[in-house]
Amino acid sequence: MTMSTVGAQFGPHRHARGRAAVPQHRRLRGGEWWRTIPGWHDVDAATFHDHRWQLRNTVRGADDLAQVLGERAQPAFLADLRAALRRATMAVRVTPYTLSLIDWADPAADPIRRQFLPLHSEQEPDHPMSRMDALAEQQDAVVPGLTHRYPDKVLLLCLDACPTLCRCCTRSYSVGDDTEQVDKCDLQVDPRRWDKAFRYLRGATQVEDVVVSGGDVGLLSAAHLRVIGEALLDMPHIRRIRFATRAPAVLPQKLLSDRDWSETIGDLAARGRQQGKQICVHTHFDHPDEITEVTRQACDLLFQQGVPLRNQSVLLTGVNDDLETMVTLIRRLAWINVEPYYVYLHDVVPGDDALRTSLADAVELEKNVRGQTAGFMTPTFVCDALGGGGKRELHSYEHYDQQTGIGVYRSPVVDPDRPFFSFDPLRTLSARMRMAWRSPAMRQTMVARAVAAAGM
Repeated sequence: MTMSTVGAQFGPHRHARGRAAVPQHRRLRGGEWWRTIPGWHDVDAATFHDHRWQLRNTVRGADDLAQVLGERAQPAFLADLRAALRRATMAVRVTPYTLSLIDWADPAADPIRRQFLPLHSEQEPDHPMSRMDALAEQQDAVVPGLTHRYPDKVLLLCLDACPTLCRCCTRSYSVGDDTEQVDKCDLQVDPRRWDKAFRYLRGATQVEDVVVSGGDVGLLSAAHLRVIGEALLDMPHIRRIRFATRAPAVLPQKLLSDRDWSETIGDLAARGRQQGKQICVHTHFDHPDEITEVTRQACDLLFQQGVPLRNQSVLLTGVNDDLETMVTLIRRLAWINVEPYYVYLHDVVPGDDALRTSLADAVELEKNVRGQTAGFMTPTFVCDALGGGGKRELHSYEHYDQQTGIGVYRSPVVDPDRPFFSFDPLRTLSARMRMAWRSPAMRQTMVARAVAAAGM
């Protein structure tokens, strides 16, 4: 399907009798679909939608997956997965809810599978410029787990665990279990560590915005969530608090069956409004098939409490890098009152080049997305520039060479004199250019020429 024809896919569809069909983005999956998986054939809805059952039954590797899938397990697929895990920077951890959304008749092609379960057959060499901490979060940390890069905004990493581990995680340096390739940085739940961050913030009166992330705040207890929220609300200069969780996408049961947790978010938001402050939830959906009737119920629980929800996607090859999928995702998010906020160019981190897209393709996609729906429900496509340059709009580069795949960005607030970069995946380059990247001397020359062309 071409870019020019996709718009027609979202125009009015009519049956022979003239009645409008239900638009694609409103068709949310319901029913007890997980019963098609042998291991959960006898699991009733009440059990399946209990967050504690979900966490107890999280799949943590190829052996767990084989046991759950039973006769549906494909030996070649499992072998491919095992081979990939020997090189992976992220361990496997997938909730039953997420796993049940995968098409197990053809898992290799499934866009949800691609996000969480790597295959050796689709792995590609890492770009030579990739880094574990691609965004230099540790470098800009003022105390462990508190990054202060922008004048009035900080990032608080309150834990290093997630209910489901994403292959594209920019925090693979800390999130999840150690792998054969990576010993992770320890940022576990620790109120004493949080207290150091709070002491710093009480003195940093220029800070108005705090992103509370991890890991995933959805795995915090309600009590710990309240401790963090109230500590931040008690600081007069803090005006905006953003809690980051992928739970609405991978564990919506957390919001629905852990009412203490979701009510705590609502209580904090209500207190914030009384103080003239905003508390919101930032979540992460990458594909429209992740949004089900269960998702809608979970998001509506927060919406009814007046908690704004915003989404941050990552642009992923074979997942959401075509126009039809991206537009459906954006419209489906809007349909359930989740504001599409950002679409990120995948960070240049090791172990995941197969999912990265080129900057050129991302810019072209954004051009075709804009205008498909209301502007305030259209996400901004950004590059979180390698090395800590922060979020830059994709097309705001100073220089971009599709031959070398090098994009050069300026970040005046972070450092006006320093160039920051994006690097296209090697597979998008010519054979000659891939060979050039293997040479350290050639790399240095190509980067220097790009910086000079950018006028920096």
